Amino acid sequence: MAKYLLLKHYQGAPAPVNNVPMDQWTPVEVEAHIQYMTDFAAKLEATGEFVDGQALAPDGLWVRHDGAGRPPVTDGPFAETKDLIAGWMIIDVDSYERAIELAGELSAAPGANGEPIHEWLEVRPFLAMPPTVSD
Repeated sequence: MAKYLLLKHYQGAPAPVNNVPMDQWTPVEVEAHIQYMTDFAAKLEATGEFVDGQALAPDGLWVRHDGAGRPPVTDGPFAETKDLIAGWMIIDVDSYERAIELAGELSAAPGANGEPIHEWLEVRPFLAMPPTVSD
């Protein structure tokens, strides 16, 4: 099994087919989209392929260690991920091909007018540790 991160983007990817921003959807359209995501995760839970997933709020900060005392916090400059990344899902699948298959299915979540978004999803494998070699 290998873990993959499926990233949903607000922007930065090629434009989806149904390119209406979510803030312009009706409440029913938003609810249908969230239900699709919930049902998709439940299906993967049943097969043992779902690890975790979350939608992200647009708020965010930079924080770093700066010695003793309170760490400095700033609202930027960002690589503007808060404007780019809408959410993520971690899957644990048998193959790269399965990860691509599931990303394609997730891309079909409904958007405006109940039509599939056909959004582009970023698929990133988790960095795996090299196998231990023994004599």
